[in-house]
Amino acid sequence: MVQQVVTAQEDDGLDEAARVIKEGGVCVIPTETAYGLAASIYNPRAMSRIYEIKRRPTTKPLLILADDLKEAPVELSAIPRYAMRLMDRFWPGPLTLLLPASSEAHFYLTGGSKKVGVRLSSHPVAAELVRRVGHPITATSANLSGMGLSKTIQQVREQLDGPAVPDIFLDAGKIDDGPASTIVDCTGQRPKIVREGAISREDILALG
Repeated sequence: MVQQVVTAQEDDGLDEAARVIKEGGVCVIPTETAYGLAASIYNPRAMSRIYEIKRRPTTKPLLILADDLKEAPVELSAIPRYAMRLMDRFWPGPLTLLLPASSEAHFYLTGGSKKVGVRLSSHPVAAELVRRVGHPITATSANLSGMGLSKTIQQVREQLDGPAVPDIFLDAGKIDDGPASTIVDCTGQRPKIVREGAISREDILALG
């Protein structure tokens, strides 16, 4: 299958990627830490294809990118104050927060955990793409489950070589080397570090 590649530096490329996502497709997108797989969080079939592409168990939820927390499927009234401090300090940026899920959150976003992982991206292409789509999108890494992060489109192609493949690639060149995003569970009385990455444990706990 010939897969479409568009350039992130051009408006036409961003518009085409947004169109594909809105119409139920799966797009490879750049983020601040690695290339990711984007689909509409309101399209279960598109999200299920991500699991097929990554060969990932559906019990592992998909993280999402939002333009505004109010647009994400979270229970805003249940978010603890320390989580708001983390957002104020580190968003947009490589910090994914597990927040109380609203009833609108699909199983693919929670894995049955009643939590949803949300991030506001500091990558200009990812952030602009979310705005053009008009609602949150998935942001799981564009690699086979358990494998290393993909920093270039070529690395994505080498890992995700079928039979299930993305519909379109939004090429922004090589992503700078560095760790994955830090993931923090913010559903308890204190923050819990799920994965230490680009933001250190010390920086998280200093605000928690």
